[in-house]
Amino acid sequence: MPKKTFAIAAAANAHLIVQLKANQKSLCQEVETGCIDALHSSVFRTVDAQKRNRHETRTIAVFDASPIITCPEWRTYVAAIICIERCVLAFQPTTGLWKSSRETSYYLSNRPIDAEQAADAVRKHWHIENRSHHVRDVTMGEDASRIRTNPGIFARLRSFAANILRFNQQSSVRQDRYAAALGGYAALAKLRFS
Repeated sequence: MPKKTFAIAAAANAHLIVQLKANQKSLCQEVETGCIDALHSSVFRTVDAQKRNRHETRTIAVFDASPIITCPEWRTYVAAIICIERCVLAFQPTTGLWKSSRETSYYLSNRPIDAEQAADAVRKHWHIENRSHHVRDVTMGEDASRIRTNPGIFARLRSFAANILRFNQQSSVRQDRYAAALGGYAALAKLRFS
Protein backbone atom coordinates (compact mmCIF):
# COMPACT_ATOMS: atom_id res chain seq x y z
CA MET A 1 0.00 0.00 0.00
CA PRO A 2 2.01 2.97 -1.21
CA LYS A 3 1.51 6.55 -0.06
CA LYS A 4 1.11 7.35 -3.74
CA THR A 5 -2.38 5.75 -3.65
CA PHE A 6 -3.41 8.11 -0.86
CA ALA A 7 -1.91 11.07 -2.72
CA ILE A 8 -3.90 10.20 -5.87
CA ALA A 9 -7.11 9.83 -3.85
CA ALA A 10 -6.50 13.20 -2.18
CA ALA A 11 -5.87 14.88 -5.55
CA ALA A 12 -9.10 13.38 -6.94
CA ASN A 13 -11.05 14.28 -3.77
CA ALA A 14 -11.98 10.59 -3.40
CA HIS A 15 -12.71 8.71 -0.20
CA LEU A 16 -10.24 5.85 0.18
CA ILE A 17 -10.37 2.90 2.58
CA VAL A 18 -7.43 0.49 2.35
CA GLN A 19 -6.74 -2.66 4.36
CA LEU A 20 -3.53 -2.48 6.35
CA LYS A 21 -1.36 -5.52 5.57
CA ALA A 22 1.52 -7.06 7.51
CA ASN A 23 4.08 -6.01 4.86
CA GLN A 24 3.91 -2.45 6.29
CA LYS A 25 5.55 -3.66 9.50
CA SER A 26 6.20 -0.41 11.39
CA LEU A 27 2.86 1.16 10.43
CA CYS A 28 0.99 -2.05 11.21
CA GLN A 29 2.63 -2.40 14.61
CA GLU A 30 2.01 1.28 15.42
CA VAL A 31 -1.70 0.96 14.52
CA GLU A 32 -2.19 -2.30 16.45
CA THR A 33 -0.57 -1.02 19.66
CA GLY A 34 -2.18 2.42 19.33
CA CYS A 35 -5.71 1.05 18.97
CA ILE A 36 -5.38 -0.97 22.18
CA ASP A 37 -5.03 2.14 24.35
CA ALA A 38 -7.00 4.67 22.30
CA LEU A 39 -10.66 5.53 22.71
CA HIS A 40 -12.80 4.82 19.68
CA SER A 41 -14.95 7.55 18.15
CA SER A 42 -17.75 5.14 17.12
CA VAL A 43 -18.59 1.44 17.31
CA PHE A 44 -20.98 -0.74 15.31
CA ARG A 45 -21.76 -4.45 15.64
CA THR A 46 -23.26 -6.83 13.09
CA VAL A 47 -24.35 -10.41 13.61
CA ASP A 48 -24.85 -13.01 10.88
CA ALA A 49 -26.56 -15.85 12.69
CA GLN A 50 -26.33 -19.39 11.34
CA LYS A 51 -25.59 -18.66 7.71
CA ARG A 52 -24.00 -21.70 6.07
CA ASN A 53 -23.34 -23.30 9.47
CA ARG A 54 -21.54 -20.16 10.64
CA HIS A 55 -22.39 -17.61 13.28
CA GLU A 56 -20.30 -14.48 12.70
CA THR A 57 -20.17 -11.39 14.89
CA ARG A 58 -18.32 -8.34 13.58
CA THR A 59 -17.37 -5.44 15.82
CA ILE A 60 -16.28 -2.33 13.94
CA ALA A 61 -14.52 0.43 15.86
CA VAL A 62 -13.26 3.68 14.33
CA PHE A 63 -10.34 5.59 15.86
CA ASP A 64 -8.97 9.04 15.16
CA ALA A 65 -5.59 8.49 13.49
CA SER A 66 -3.81 11.65 14.65
CA PRO A 67 -2.85 10.44 18.17
CA ILE A 68 -1.95 6.93 16.94
CA ILE A 69 0.12 7.44 13.79
CA THR A 70 3.37 9.26 14.53
CA CYS A 71 5.10 9.01 11.14
CA PRO A 72 4.69 12.46 9.52
CA GLU A 73 4.44 11.01 6.01
CA TRP A 74 1.40 8.88 6.93
CA ARG A 75 -0.20 11.46 9.25
CA THR A 76 -1.00 13.75 6.34
CA TYR A 77 -2.90 11.01 4.51
CA VAL A 78 -4.69 8.94 7.19
CA ALA A 79 -7.63 10.50 9.06
CA ALA A 80 -9.23 7.41 10.60
CA ILE A 81 -8.32 3.87 11.55
CA ILE A 82 -10.97 1.19 11.25
CA CYS A 83 -10.60 -1.92 13.39
CA ILE A 84 -12.81 -4.89 12.47
CA GLU A 85 -12.87 -7.86 14.81
CA ARG A 86 -14.56 -11.00 13.48
CA CYS A 87 -15.63 -13.72 15.88
CA VAL A 88 -16.79 -16.83 14.02
CA LEU A 89 -18.42 -19.98 15.29
CA ALA A 90 -18.34 -22.65 12.56
CA PHE A 91 -20.25 -25.90 12.90
CA GLN A 92 -18.10 -29.01 12.36
CA PRO A 93 -20.33 -31.79 10.98
CA THR A 94 -17.78 -34.53 11.74
CA THR A 95 -17.74 -33.80 15.48
CA GLY A 96 -21.08 -32.03 15.90
CA LEU A 97 -19.29 -29.22 17.75
CA TRP A 98 -18.80 -25.53 17.06
CA LYS A 99 -15.26 -24.31 16.38
CA SER A 100 -14.48 -20.71 17.27
CA SER A 101 -12.02 -18.38 15.58
CA ARG A 102 -11.15 -14.71 15.95
CA GLU A 103 -9.55 -12.34 13.47
CA THR A 104 -8.76 -8.64 13.63
CA SER A 105 -8.23 -6.50 10.54
CA TYR A 106 -7.22 -2.85 10.32
CA TYR A 107 -8.18 -0.41 7.58
CA LEU A 108 -6.97 3.13 6.94
CA SER A 109 -9.30 5.86 5.73
CA ASN A 110 -8.24 9.20 4.29
CA ARG A 111 -11.37 10.87 5.71
CA PRO A 112 -13.19 10.69 9.04
CA ILE A 113 -15.88 8.01 8.89
CA ASP A 114 -18.62 6.57 11.08
CA ALA A 115 -18.35 2.90 12.15
CA GLU A 116 -21.62 1.93 10.46
CA GLN A 117 -20.50 3.50 7.16
CA ALA A 118 -17.12 1.77 7.45
CA ALA A 119 -18.80 -1.60 8.06
CA ASP A 120 -21.00 -1.09 5.01
CA ALA A 121 -18.08 -0.06 2.79
CA VAL A 122 -15.92 -3.04 3.77
CA ARG A 123 -18.82 -5.50 3.32
CA LYS A 124 -19.58 -4.08 -0.13
CA HIS A 125 -15.93 -4.44 -1.10
CA TRP A 126 -15.92 -8.10 -0.11
CA HIS A 127 -19.23 -8.61 -1.92
CA ILE A 128 -17.56 -7.39 -5.12
CA GLU A 129 -14.46 -9.46 -4.41
CA ASN A 130 -16.46 -12.64 -3.86
CA ARG A 131 -19.02 -12.06 -6.61
CA SER A 132 -16.73 -10.91 -9.40
CA HIS A 133 -13.08 -11.67 -8.78
CA HIS A 134 -13.59 -15.10 -7.22
CA VAL A 135 -15.85 -16.17 -10.09
CA ARG A 136 -13.35 -14.94 -12.67
CA ASP A 137 -10.33 -16.40 -10.84
CA VAL A 138 -11.71 -19.78 -9.83
CA THR A 139 -14.79 -20.63 -11.90
CA MET A 140 -13.60 -19.08 -15.15
CA GLY A 141 -9.99 -20.17 -14.59
CA GLU A 142 -8.40 -16.74 -15.00
CA ASP A 143 -5.54 -17.47 -12.59
CA ALA A 144 -4.68 -20.68 -14.43
CA SER A 145 -4.77 -19.02 -17.84
CA ARG A 146 -1.56 -19.23 -19.88
CA ILE A 147 -2.59 -16.44 -22.27
CA ARG A 148 0.21 -13.88 -22.43
CA THR A 149 -0.75 -11.93 -25.56
CA ASN A 150 -3.60 -9.46 -24.99
CA PRO A 151 -4.83 -11.00 -21.72
CA GLY A 152 -7.19 -8.03 -21.20
CA ILE A 153 -9.33 -9.12 -24.15
CA PHE A 154 -9.84 -12.56 -22.65
CA ALA A 155 -10.53 -11.04 -19.22
CA ARG A 156 -13.34 -9.02 -20.80
CA LEU A 157 -14.68 -12.14 -22.50
CA ARG A 158 -14.71 -13.96 -19.15
CA SER A 159 -16.55 -11.03 -17.55
CA PHE A 160 -19.00 -10.98 -20.46
CA ALA A 161 -19.65 -14.72 -20.06
CA ALA A 162 -20.03 -14.39 -16.28
CA ASN A 163 -22.56 -11.57 -16.71
CA ILE A 164 -24.61 -13.66 -19.16
CA LEU A 165 -24.54 -16.61 -16.75
CA ARG A 166 -25.57 -14.37 -13.83
CA PHE A 167 -28.42 -12.83 -15.83
CA ASN A 168 -29.79 -16.30 -16.64
CA GLN A 169 -28.74 -17.86 -13.34
CA GLN A 170 -30.53 -21.06 -12.37
CA SER A 171 -28.23 -22.26 -9.58
CA SER A 172 -24.57 -21.31 -9.24
CA VAL A 173 -22.35 -19.80 -11.92
CA ARG A 174 -20.17 -22.93 -11.91
CA GLN A 175 -23.13 -25.27 -12.39
CA ASP A 176 -24.72 -23.02 -15.01
CA ARG A 177 -21.43 -22.90 -16.92
CA TYR A 178 -21.26 -26.68 -16.88
CA ALA A 179 -24.91 -26.94 -18.03
CA ALA A 180 -24.21 -24.47 -20.84
CA ALA A 181 -21.23 -26.56 -21.93
CA LEU A 182 -23.37 -29.70 -21.97
CA GLY A 183 -26.08 -27.82 -23.82
CA GLY A 184 -23.53 -26.89 -26.46
CA TYR A 185 -22.66 -30.54 -26.97
CA ALA A 186 -26.35 -31.40 -27.24
CA ALA A 187 -26.84 -28.68 -29.87
CA LEU A 188 -23.85 -29.98 -31.83
CA ALA A 189 -25.19 -33.55 -31.61
CA LYS A 190 -28.47 -32.43 -33.22
CA LEU A 191 -26.70 -30.96 -36.23
CA ARG A 192 -26.70 -33.17 -39.29
CA PHE A 193 -23.82 -33.04 -41.62
CA SER A 194 -24.85 -34.29 -45.03
